[in-house]
Amino acid sequence: MLTRRAFSTLGLAALMAPGFAFAQSDYKGPNSLLNVSYDIARELFAAENAEFIPAWKQKTGQEVTINQSHAGTSRQARAIIEGLEADVVTFNQVLDVDVLAKAGYVAKDWQKKFPNNASPYYSFPAFLVRAGNPKNIKDWSDLVRDDVKVVFPNPKTSGNARYTYLAAYAYALEQNKGDQAKAQAFVKKLLANVPVFDTGGRGSTTTFVERETGDVLVTFEAETRAIELVYKDRGVKTVVPSMSLLAEFPVAVVDKVVDKRGSRPLATAYLDFLYTPAGQTVAVKAFHRVTNKQVMDQFPGQFPEVRLVTVEDVFGGWPKVQAEQFASGGILDQVFVGR
Repeated sequence: MLTRRAFSTLGLAALMAPGFAFAQSDYKGPNSLLNVSYDIARELFAAENAEFIPAWKQKTGQEVTINQSHAGTSRQARAIIEGLEADVVTFNQVLDVDVLAKAGYVAKDWQKKFPNNASPYYSFPAFLVRAGNPKNIKDWSDLVRDDVKVVFPNPKTSGNARYTYLAAYAYALEQNKGDQAKAQAFVKKLLANVPVFDTGGRGSTTTFVERETGDVLVTFEAETRAIELVYKDRGVKTVVPSMSLLAEFPVAVVDKVVDKRGSRPLATAYLDFLYTPAGQTVAVKAFHRVTNKQVMDQFPGQFPEVRLVTVEDVFGGWPKVQAEQFASGGILDQVFVGR
């Protein structure tokens, strides 16, 4: 089950007071920042930036520009290693930040640099069904029916899709009392029900909504709720399954870049801002869940109850998941044959 991690001392300070601890004269670095992020975070960070920029100016007197780059996070991690100068990353999966840590771009202990294991908000895989839910889709078991076509991205390129894959695997393990063979058969059938694999979450949204492919879209709850608003005329609706997998959204300063550019104070302040009441409120308005109870209490009834399991509890942690599920020749490769 989901357990709420305690905030670090740094995080509590950030949540209680969003001040930046230096005056304008103290910061001589660049007045721009590149945030390299995941595919479906465009609107979220446009809103976060709109709050951060005036807050920074009020504290320092400096005008800043926050530039954004969005794609599947595995692709983004490779791009940084190949030369994309990201000051910060705001990803949707721990493994892709670990890739940067192993390559020397991010601190080895990056998860200790910010609260909640460096995850300012969270979500989980949920379903988006067509108007009236004609296929009566309610839970993961419905996604392996012969008459259901499922849309989600390629788990080889998308952190979003890896959460979907792992959530389905966790459900199958629970239903089959830990039987690995039955769980693998379950996810193999699920993958076989996907008519097209896009490289990222936003591509799958387009496939489902605009191209009208498939019966159900599986993506983060935050995305399904946002799509409901944008496409009110289509009547699409979110379905929360009986259980799902906690999806954390890790953030990190890219040390190799900020030390070269001299942008560390700005980069750190930007990520600290995501933990402030203002930053957390932006996340909740974008349908992400946060661990700041005071902020969550301002939005009563917005989020239905859901039972969440964790990668640590079900799979033994991300390093084990990488070795057993996602490494070359791992379980994903074995059940993804022919796709």
